[in-house]
Amino acid sequence: QVQLVESGGGLVQAGGSLRLSCTASGRTVNNYPIMGWFRQAPGKEREFVAAINWSGSTTTYADSVKGRFTISRDNAKNTVHLQMNKMKPEDTAVYYCAAKSGLATTWGYEYWGQGTQVTVSL
Repeated sequence: QVQLVESGGGLVQAGGSLRLSCTASGRTVNNYPIMGWFRQAPGKEREFVAAINWSGSTTTYADSVKGRFTISRDNAKNTVHLQMNKMKPEDTAVYYCAAKSGLATTWGYEYWGQGTQVTVSL
């Protein structure tokens, strides 16, 4: 089992920045080295945002956040971060952290956090 806990959500003005964090724990956490971020806006389906492999050498981003968001990780602390810059109102959503084994893809995540709300105002 793997437990994921997100933090860092909140309210920010358009053009501003937020940094989300996700801490993983559990006996088998090392078996699920791929970490990803997803988001779900009201009335919409959950969508992929970014993913990172264990070493950090491979990152993947949704087109909508490329150049604005950066995913990173601190393996010593079992933590993954999502730095969000130049934020837009359309970034408003509940953001979820997720973990999987295998490759850093946009699908196939096996464990999920409870989510953290991000709201971007005009």
